Amino acid sequence: MESILNVLIPAAAAQQAGASASGELGLMNLLFPIILIGAFYFLLIRPQTKRAKEHKQMVDALKKGDEVVSGGGVLGRITEVGENFVQVEIAENVQIKIQKQSISSLMPKGTYKNTL
Repeated sequence: MESILNVLIPAAAAQQAGASASGELGLMNLLFPIILIGAFYFLLIRPQTKRAKEHKQMVDALKKGDEVVSGGGVLGRITEVGENFVQVEIAENVQIKIQKQSISSLMPKGTYKNTL
């Protein structure tokens, strides 16, 4: 009978120790999603908002004479700037209107002249 009690008492003590370990485990389970959300913010969300902000500043600063490339890959020189659209000369006497937001990059001066 004593051997049975000796077997049961350590088992009860182990259960109590397991309960405190599960409390620590619960904290770890809560900490993991917080760390994951933080990693997503710093690796994905923050760089994307930074790029969007830089693009908006570039689009707001467009002026006549700037050489640009559109999202479709069309290279040209801005001849007229409107509120939502810009007129771009893509060849001699050939002008197109495109949305400001579709301009992907600003090119260095002389790029357009060198391609004609």
